[in-house]
Amino acid sequence: MNRRRARGHNGEVTVSTDVRPFRPMRAAGYVGAFFIGGLALSALYATTGVGLPCPFRALTGWDCPLCGGTRMGDALLHGDIGAAFEFNPLALVGVLIMGVLGVLWAVEAAGGPAVRLPRSLAERLRGVRLSQCLVIGLIVAVVYTLVRNLL
Repeated sequence: MNRRRARGHNGEVTVSTDVRPFRPMRAAGYVGAFFIGGLALSALYATTGVGLPCPFRALTGWDCPLCGGTRMGDALLHGDIGAAFEFNPLALVGVLIMGVLGVLWAVEAAGGPAVRLPRSLAERLRGVRLSQCLVIGLIVAVVYTLVRNLL
């Protein structure tokens, strides 16, 4: 919940706890841009064999959490979901989740029904701060990197 203090023209201090409204058109646009970028990189790799070098892998010799993403995209372009999963299962699950969300937001932006989480779950998630999400994401990335490279 965002708390903002504002001083009115008469000197009154007001506190607003309004949450910024969800904008499905903007969210669908971000997801679309992400997929267009991934499609471009995957198509470049599929046609030329050229991909982006990983600086983490160049420095450490280990695969980072995103290593295999371009090859995963190439496998998806060829319809081979099994190979895509082998290249990077974590990224594939993330892409699938983003794809579902992107479709739902695009449908809503086009005037279709709004799909929302159950109220009780949505209320619990509103209490989670962005910093907590980032820490959880970092922990998942580190554990995935260790498991991926040591097993």
